Amino acid sequence: MSDDSNDRPARARSARARKGPGGKGARPRREPDPSTVGLAARRAAVEILGRVVTGRRPLDDELRETGGHSGFAALAARDRALVRAMLGTALRRRGQIAAILGRLLERPVPEKTGIVLDILHVAAAQVLFMEVPDRAAVAIAVALADADDRARRYKGLVNAVLRRLVAERDDLLAATAQPWRNAPVWLFAGWQKAYGEEAALAIAEMHLLEPNLDLTVKADPQGWAERLGGTAIGGNTVRLARPGGRIEALEGYDAGAWWVQDAAAAIPARLLGDVAGLRVADLCAAPGGKTAQLAAAGGRVTAIDISARRLERLSQNLSRLGLSAEVVAADLADYEPAAPFDAILLDAPCSATGTIRRHPEVAWNRRAEDVASLAAAQALLLERAGGWLKPGGRLVYCTCSLEPAEGELVVARFLAANPNFARLPVEEAETGFSGLVTAEGDLRTLPVSLPREPRQDGGLDGFFAARLVRR
Repeated sequence: MSDDSNDRPARARSARARKGPGGKGARPRREPDPSTVGLAARRAAVEILGRVVTGRRPLDDELRETGGHSGFAALAARDRALVRAMLGTALRRRGQIAAILGRLLERPVPEKTGIVLDILHVAAAQVLFMEVPDRAAVAIAVALADADDRARRYKGLVNAVLRRLVAERDDLLAATAQPWRNAPVWLFAGWQKAYGEEAALAIAEMHLLEPNLDLTVKADPQGWAERLGGTAIGGNTVRLARPGGRIEALEGYDAGAWWVQDAAAAIPARLLGDVAGLRVADLCAAPGGKTAQLAAAGGRVTAIDISARRLERLSQNLSRLGLSAEVVAADLADYEPAAPFDAILLDAPCSATGTIRRHPEVAWNRRAEDVASLAAAQALLLERAGGWLKPGGRLVYCTCSLEPAEGELVVARFLAANPNFARLPVEEAETGFSGLVTAEGDLRTLPVSLPREPRQDGGLDGFFAARLVRR
């Protein structure tokens, strides 16, 4: 194609532009169609919601800009932020939204794939809890149903339900405001049994709040708190209000002065004590916050994880932080160390119910039977790790779960079966907080563990940790 032909479309556009809005031949300006503006973002949110809840996929995996949901990755930054907000709201409020939709639907939607309910949940999240114009939320939901072969026959239902939702919003919200609605029955019942009715309700309420951003700093937490406009809490943690921009843009990121890690997640590594010069194993190590802690404390760390992909991220983090560790991709069922370790940190794979405030999908893509199967696997890992410890060495077993079956009960059974191990009780001063040590001497944090003080009302992740010593 010649240069002249390439230039013709540009000249034609310029000629139209010169005529201006009042010129001869000017096209009338049209208002954006509310059924198409934001359609791609809502479609991505609906598809991701189905993959997370029905497909039981981690939300973070879907929201990666590379390797995640293709529709999400193709969106502009502003629309990606909108998708995150819609999904966060739809998942944090999923139980309440389901109760409201149940009041508006005369009978369950028979559509098999769940796409209609996903459309309704995303739209309801906007109408009930977000500053989105009602007309836009309803129109786009109907357009999404009309564009999907599975949902098209239900577009009238979608329209009717959402219009009624708009009309009856205040009454519906008031009738379904109880915090327990936003946790599955089996999960909330377990919290009631373990921690009591009042604490269970407080946990469910805390899960509705966007958490703070916690950073573990290598040194000078008070100084970094002042630089970043945060608060120094619990050891080397700096707590920030959630920043609006990219975390990588914060001061100290490029210099490797800190890494992202919840304040509760930073406690278990400290329970190993002084590890300087010791040979330390970090088992199930990725993404590497605890590895970084142990390496920064002078330990000779071997970081082991079954996921080579997650270990790549761990290695990248260590490189940025100027820290080093031996990184091993291995299944712990097959792994054998060359020699026993002086200290071992086992952060066992678990249901992760202690992280619901950061990962709200966990409440909805876990099942009661998952806890039992995970507890059995955790017991095997603890038994195996115990055999790799030197006499006199310390082993910290921890999980980011609120379920005693994955924490207290695993350790109790291990100690009963292994008289050559004993519990070394945790001292309150070691945790950096107050009120986190159980009567047995273990660490137990809850989302409501931190007092509701300024800049500390984001709570903590739920963790259990026990410190054991080989006699």
